[in-house]
Amino acid sequence: MNHDILVVGAGFAGSVLSERMASLGYKVRVIDRRSHIGGNAFDEADSNGILIHRYGPHIFHTNSAQVFDYLSLFTEWRPYEHRVLASVDGQLVPIPINLDTVNRLYNLNLDEAGLVAFFEKVREPRDPIKTSEDVIVNTVGWDLYKKFYRGYTRKQWGLDPSELFASVASRVPVRTNRDDRYFTDTYQSMPKKGYTYMFSKMLDHPNISVDLNTDFETIRDKTNARHVVYSGQIDEYFRNCHGKLPYRCLTFEHEHLPSVEQFQPVGTVNYPNDHEYTRITEFKHLTGETHSGTSIVREYPQATGDPYYPIPRPENDILFKKYQTLAEKEENVTFLGRLAQYRYYNMDQVVGAALSAVEGLRKRLEEVNA
Repeated sequence: MNHDILVVGAGFAGSVLSERMASLGYKVRVIDRRSHIGGNAFDEADSNGILIHRYGPHIFHTNSAQVFDYLSLFTEWRPYEHRVLASVDGQLVPIPINLDTVNRLYNLNLDEAGLVAFFEKVREPRDPIKTSEDVIVNTVGWDLYKKFYRGYTRKQWGLDPSELFASVASRVPVRTNRDDRYFTDTYQSMPKKGYTYMFSKMLDHPNISVDLNTDFETIRDKTNARHVVYSGQIDEYFRNCHGKLPYRCLTFEHEHLPSVEQFQPVGTVNYPNDHEYTRITEFKHLTGETHSGTSIVREYPQATGDPYYPIPRPENDILFKKYQTLAEKEENVTFLGRLAQYRYYNMDQVVGAALSAVEGLRKRLEEVNA
């Protein structure tokens, strides 16, 4: 059939926008170069029957009732509050840093007021706050910075925290109470039957067709769609004419432990200073499944491979703006999502951005018809 809209990418950005536009009566074709829907949030049962996230843990959390209510149209939820421990000085202690973290590391017995005074004593004031190093040292001082942040950041990004925007470190708070939840959002849940099931329900619409194993480059000159929604790499869309934008990549080492019912006490354990991997996630914590064995994944950041994270530093922002200028001149293309907008989006932020883009796209298509 003829399509009004070609959507490149079947992850959150592409799937949400496709479903909304299809519900408005538009014919939508979705393509993805991978063999599955769901983008990096794709999950599947491994060979032992445990639901795993192929591309590392995806923990849903949001403060947006609009986003949560929208996704609830396609999934039931399992309440889940993510907890993370960090392996530091031979102990597993809570991260984000909280009252228990400091008391256990330094063998103290501080209360909240005492921890505030402790941070004030050890912090090194920085003004202005420009880098991730500035954020952490200004808040908790050098020792905690070295124990929790410097090594992890160097592994995760391949850069020192002093080379990254302050926004990177600002994503992880510091607490003076005993709250050991990784997130404090109003809505914290996991899709009850998994992300892939949720995406399949989202894309199951008579106005949507899905073609997998299809690269945009092979069809870009053949499409008859009136509008393209592009959620891939913006530099790739423009054939890297200004040079490649840097992305941080990941490889994943999945392992099933057949005789281990529980491998670790929480969903994720970070390793800021030991090993080449950054963290280990045990999926049964996330899904609530019961099984005589367990499945885990180790994450290894690297410079090459599939792009996962735009690298937030000044020179990359300058390069992105060159591509953004080109994008603004494309009359019939909408760039949407983490890779297309070169922005470190959380999942709920991608959903929100896609929902916000719907009305503008509808108006543009109506204007073309008029």
